[in-house]
Amino acid sequence: MYNPLTRREMLSCSGNSFGAAVLACWLGSESSKAAEPDLNGGLHHRAKVRRVIQLFMNGGASPMDTFDYKPELKRLHGQNLGPKEKPEGFTAAVGSVMKSPFEFKQYGEAGRWVSSVFPHQAQIVDELAFLMAMTTKTNVHGPASYMMNTGFMLPGFPCLGAWVSYALGNLADNLPTFVVLPDSRGLPYNQKANFSCGFLPAKHQGTLVNAASQNPIPDLFADAQYKFARGSADRDTVALLQQMNRQHAASRPEDSRLEARIAAGELAAKMQLSAPEAFDLSRETKETHEAYGLNQKETEDFGRRCLLGRRLLERGTRFVQVWSGPQGAVNNWDNHGNIQTELPPIAKSVDQPIATLFRDLKSRGLLEDTLVIWTTEFGRTPFAQGSLGRDHNRGTFVTWLAGAGVKAGASYGKSDDLGYQTAEGKTYCYDLHATILHLLGIDHKQLTFRTAGIDRRLTDVHGHVVQQILS
Repeated sequence: MYNPLTRREMLSCSGNSFGAAVLACWLGSESSKAAEPDLNGGLHHRAKVRRVIQLFMNGGASPMDTFDYKPELKRLHGQNLGPKEKPEGFTAAVGSVMKSPFEFKQYGEAGRWVSSVFPHQAQIVDELAFLMAMTTKTNVHGPASYMMNTGFMLPGFPCLGAWVSYALGNLADNLPTFVVLPDSRGLPYNQKANFSCGFLPAKHQGTLVNAASQNPIPDLFADAQYKFARGSADRDTVALLQQMNRQHAASRPEDSRLEARIAAGELAAKMQLSAPEAFDLSRETKETHEAYGLNQKETEDFGRRCLLGRRLLERGTRFVQVWSGPQGAVNNWDNHGNIQTELPPIAKSVDQPIATLFRDLKSRGLLEDTLVIWTTEFGRTPFAQGSLGRDHNRGTFVTWLAGAGVKAGASYGKSDDLGYQTAEGKTYCYDLHATILHLLGIDHKQLTFRTAGIDRRLTDVHGHVVQQILS
């Protein structure tokens, strides 16, 4: 019976012809590179950003208690001005107007108002650009988190980091392209689905790293009890497994999951050399540890992950996502019970590390081609939930960006006097994503992937670049 050779088998059996094929491919790629315009790493136009670090405040950070000062809340405190019927997604009846219990002051040359819960970020506001009228389509954590990460409220769509990986590939071949650093207390709403590659090839999904663990990436090395599985034995085993996997994958080219596993195995072999150094925070100075707050119980976890994020960025990881807060009713930004007692500890846990991360990136020259993003999935109500809490509110919330291509001190959009709905410059996740892709040298309308007969985009059929915050 005739069994035709697969493409991989043919190449592996072709001896010197294989070398010629590789040489021709290499020469072809070099000549095509020479013919390409200088886009500075961009896909459609010249890029200003090469790498991104996204800081995601899980649970719905309250805008009127952080960055969106609303003096009208003080004047109208205690009045029943909210909707009479409970809006969809609210967890309780709408209470009376509640003023912020935190003091606001103006900072920087622009006189930007910042709450007392963010004393460290207040010192860098002149270098940040604010989207003051972000909005979303749902008051429910899961769909809202999906929307801010993937552009859709349903599961199954690729997240921003996966799209960036798909569009631009890696900056280094010995570290993951897209790394996720979740809160040590647990994963956010939707669990790992927020970091999903969706219908994109599986290799573009986020690599989950447990920064608090002795082994941040599990199974990178053989267990200590299996000493025989180290050194040359480990390398030979990996080589044999990869050969078997590739032979199996050659007959199933449509299964991207198998290709992703093979690529992950190859990356893991390289990371056995690169990861120990990259994850070893003891190489940083005592002053750096203290600046990130690693010497304080409140800031140690988030500070550790911000510092690790910086180390990964400077070593070639393209997209890092750092999460604050797990899912659930406590230890995150979902301050239903008492904004006075619940917001300060979670805000303190991130404030100093974020300001230090920004300054650290800047001092190292990384901010020249790195984008920093601070956001959340929705805002909170200007009306009390119970007596001292705030309920979910999709109407308006705040995002800020900083770094390459961003106009320092800029602001776009405005919420209404209560901070309940947007008033000017309404901005959806589509616009935020379009702006991020634009800075990376990508036209969001041209970045597509065909699935189920549809050319899908991160921005769906929406989105515009927010030029008002770009330099």
